Amino acid sequence: MKKSILTYGLIMGAIIAIEMVIGISICYKNQNYEPSEIIGYLSMIVVSSLIFIGVRNYRNKYQDGVITFATAFKLGVGIAFVAATVYVVTWLIYYYCFIPDFMEKYTAHMLELAAKHGDSAAEIAEKTSQMKSMADMYKNPLFVVLFTYAEIFPIGLVVSLITALILKRKSNTPDQSATAI
Repeated sequence: MKKSILTYGLIMGAIIAIEMVIGISICYKNQNYEPSEIIGYLSMIVVSSLIFIGVRNYRNKYQDGVITFATAFKLGVGIAFVAATVYVVTWLIYYYCFIPDFMEKYTAHMLELAAKHGDSAAEIAEKTSQMKSMADMYKNPLFVVLFTYAEIFPIGLVVSLITALILKRKSNTPDQSATAI
């Protein structure tokens, strides 16, 4: 099971990390972050299909087509955790080494959007306070790690749950009551 977790988790993590670096690089350069958020979450959901593929492959290849809900869920969560860890480590390296002013630029962009949307002075002040608080928390690497895991890991949990529900199979033999006449 560990081999499947590592294999599918590393592949999934690499794909999501590469997409994140490319997406953030483009948006960071253009100072427009909305497309990155939408594309990023959509790609996380699509790439999470590797959880389904990994669990199905494990069930069919190593379990003779039989897997319990618990085993399938544990395998899916393991794949999701490895992928999320690759994503988090990539973000930490990318953020601290290549775009350390990301939060300042992102904050400026969000406040500019609020002004463009006609938010009141009070709403902009509140948004400014929220963004400052977020930027202060982002100075602590532990918060960066927690926020980044919170971006991706819940998606993996949901996909793991759905995968386990779909792929669980107690035995390979047909139901005996269906064949009895």
